[in-house]
Amino acid sequence: MFDWFKKKQPQVTTPSSPEILGLRLGGAFELDDLKLRLIEPELIIEGASRTQLIKAVGEVHLDEQTRLLRYYTDDDGFIQILTHGNTEADISEVKLYYFYESRPIDSQSQWQHLLDHDIVKPSWELEDFQFDKVWDNSRPVAMTEKTWLENGTISETDHFVMIYERDTGNGQFESLLVAGEEKIYRNQAERCLALSTGFDLSPTDFKLIG
Repeated sequence: MFDWFKKKQPQVTTPSSPEILGLRLGGAFELDDLKLRLIEPELIIEGASRTQLIKAVGEVHLDEQTRLLRYYTDDDGFIQILTHGNTEADISEVKLYYFYESRPIDSQSQWQHLLDHDIVKPSWELEDFQFDKVWDNSRPVAMTEKTWLENGTISETDHFVMIYERDTGNGQFESLLVAGEEKIYRNQAERCLALSTGFDLSPTDFKLIG
């Protein structure tokens, strides 16, 4: 009856996860089978699923305009999009990465050595292939990723990153993403070294199915 005397509580809204190219949390896409059959023999990845569901979405702000968007799938991979604005015309790169390996880092000294010496070097060897450093910096690039999960939770992870690549022939390159990852959980730092390999996707290499 006397509602006007009651102080209204502010409405708390959770920002929705980013969407681009039709990719969205809970959505699905299908990779072009012919493209994969042609390039997969030259890549480290094996048995990529043609149909993938998006289980989480990550966003990294590199500066005021530039963002990395990641669409994590149920096939242990993610589509990564580099964009310099809010429209599809601002996209400069689309890659599909697959997680290769994750190594836990147990001590502060191991973590510091990783940042100082292990992530950035002239080249990385992986399965007898040499990947050469892409960026000129001598320290890992630091970035913070905000991640939306299907259950509605949001988390943040700090990444310390370097990119490597190798020429697989026929104009195709395979990328190696090397990242030290740190997440604070219950006031404890959880750290690991994560390796992922990836390749470029063009607009015709996948289609939305959900």
